[in-house]
Amino acid sequence: MKYLIVDLEATCSDDDSITSDEMEIIEIGACWATESGQVVHRFQHFVKPLVNPFLTPFCTALTGIAQTDLNTAPFYSVVAERLKDFVEAYRAPDSIWMSWGSYDLKQLIRESTLHNVELPIALPHENAKKTFAKFQKIGKQVGMAKACELVGRPLTGQHHRGLDDAENIAGLLPWILGHRHTKNAA
Repeated sequence: MKYLIVDLEATCSDDDSITSDEMEIIEIGACWATESGQVVHRFQHFVKPLVNPFLTPFCTALTGIAQTDLNTAPFYSVVAERLKDFVEAYRAPDSIWMSWGSYDLKQLIRESTLHNVELPIALPHENAKKTFAKFQKIGKQVGMAKACELVGRPLTGQHHRGLDDAENIAGLLPWILGHRHTKNAA
């Protein structure tokens, strides 16, 4: 079975100038991975926001994404089509897609509605954060960085960057799927 791991970065602020309902995707990172966490195909694209086209200093500091990265980026409708092609090129009949939490699914739905385009991923979704907590019997859901710490995997790349975070989540697949366990798991 192959797993599609998706991580989105979006416009954000630390002063409520951009509410959670107003956030727009600025980067899509995705990778296809095996059950063992081996990444076999990668996808990364910047997305030009439509409603709030200028990044806040907070967003740039958090993600490392610069305004110049987005100035010439295509809008979501174009990137969604590219993502759809990436998904279809490598999917298997039993493939699913995962994200760390439900945010990425909700944001893809919101963005697809805003741009009046079809959802780019036609696969069942699984909340990797919830599944990790369940199989590792840790009681509460934790952030992706904390999950890496719990299993003894260092974060690679830059945290809060789409492809880097997708690849870190892929590395957690043996624990997400319950094939391996943390020291705290029963």
